Amino acid sequence: QAQLVESGGGWVQAGGSLRLSCGASGRTFSINAMGWYRQAPGKQRELVARITGGSTNYADSVKGRFTISGDNAKNTVYLQMNSLKPEDTAVYYCYADLRTSSSWLSRSNYWGQGTQVTVSS
Repeated sequence: QAQLVESGGGWVQAGGSLRLSCGASGRTFSINAMGWYRQAPGKQRELVARITGGSTNYADSVKGRFTISGDNAKNTVYLQMNSLKPEDTAVYYCYADLRTSSSWLSRSNYWGQGTQVTVSS
């Protein structure tokens, strides 16, 4: 199986920056997409940003402030978060849409354990 390990969460004042990292390891035959979701208390999990091939997409609420990037050689995705707002406070989860073998039947979504981001006003 594959595993995702996240790092980089923490506490920051409004207007500050944080950078999240997520590395995929184990049986990662092919990664189709990686990205970040977040879940705030009492709210549903929402997509923040996603990268697949050379394409990226973002939630409207983070456009212009967050940047997702990837390092294919390291199977790692990053989320640079600038101009953070208190409403960005949430647990951020990394995900990967990947195959663990050459069979398309092995394709599945994997999730990291989550990392807390807290933005104070």
